[in-house]
Amino acid sequence: MKKIRKGDEVVVIAGKDKGRRGTVSQVRADGTLVVEGINLAKKHQRPNPNAGIAGGIVEKEMPIHASNVMLWNPRAGKGDRVGFKYEGEGDNRRKLRFFKSDQSLVDG
Repeated sequence: MKKIRKGDEVVVIAGKDKGRRGTVSQVRADGTLVVEGINLAKKHQRPNPNAGIAGGIVEKEMPIHASNVMLWNPRAGKGDRVGFKYEGEGDNRRKLRFFKSDQSLVDG
């Protein structure tokens, strides 16, 4: 289980977009994330009339490595480290994520 999942709000801690926040739209297998509005690059795109795509220069969201972002803690108002703890016993046992600064659950 990864510490950052699709739909999580993250803050960038390194790179050209340091300090900016966004929502994770894709988690890739190679340890990178695509975050909405973060790490934009200009791409020269050829027109494709069959698909209805206009040509020109478009901005595209590029992947950013997971080590360069932190999960946003709304209670603390800053990026926070994430840990795991287990709840329940036997078949009801669940693995939960929690913020390390205030021990509050990420998902609940």
